[in-house]
Amino acid sequence: MIFETHAHYDDSRFDADRRELLSSRLPAAGVDKVMNVASDFASLKTTNELTGEYRNVYGALGLHPSEIRDMSEDTVDVIKRLVINNPKIRAIGEIGLDYHYEGYDVNEQSAAFIRQIDLAKELELPVIVHSRDAASDTMRIINERYTGKEERINGVIHCFSYSAEEARKYIRLGFVIGVGGVVTYKNGRKLKETVKDIPLDRMVLETDCPYLSPEPFRGERNSSVNLKYVIKAVAEIKDISEEEVEKVTYDTALRLYGFI
Repeated sequence: MIFETHAHYDDSRFDADRRELLSSRLPAAGVDKVMNVASDFASLKTTNELTGEYRNVYGALGLHPSEIRDMSEDTVDVIKRLVINNPKIRAIGEIGLDYHYEGYDVNEQSAAFIRQIDLAKELELPVIVHSRDAASDTMRIINERYTGKEERINGVIHCFSYSAEEARKYIRLGFVIGVGGVVTYKNGRKLKETVKDIPLDRMVLETDCPYLSPEPFRGERNSSVNLKYVIKAVAEIKDISEEEVEKVTYDTALRLYGFI
């Protein structure tokens, strides 16, 4: 079985075939569970609704660093109420830092990131961390907030794009590494090196769909059906069977999101 640990099925690009995908195509492809991840205020509601409509869909609630204009204590209260009232909400995310585009406010992003980490700790949930072109600040904040001695997995570094050395630091702090379609790209060298370097049980599978389709579908709308290409790439890099990749990453995802 396969655990899709990061998807956005409330995106409008799935309006035409969302039910078919979640109810039949994904189970037929061996995708047993899906973590749908919010990014803005509107998706807090739509993600929560998806978890009620589909038995195989679970949710993560949080504000992406590019959407923190919606961040307030009222927003925190909304997330908290949804978590308390819905046992299928299993994480806070995606949250983090993104310095890729001009015009970002470092202090504003950091404050929103820290506030949402603190909320996750209060609710005893893992975090789903988005970090783009913000390696040192992301590591600093996580290092300040987590010891690595916590009993559960603290979270996942989604769409990991840094070095294998950075990955090992996150692992020591109790995090796992999110591996998606980039591992199939010719220019995905850093992620391939990371996959080769870190233990299999310290990574989970993700698509970030509808984004980041793997080869040979790069540029097209992505879905969890394409996780088989990620699995194949990881198996080849680590010289193990695809079945082992599926089993170990599934078990890690179960631990990450509190199923075991």
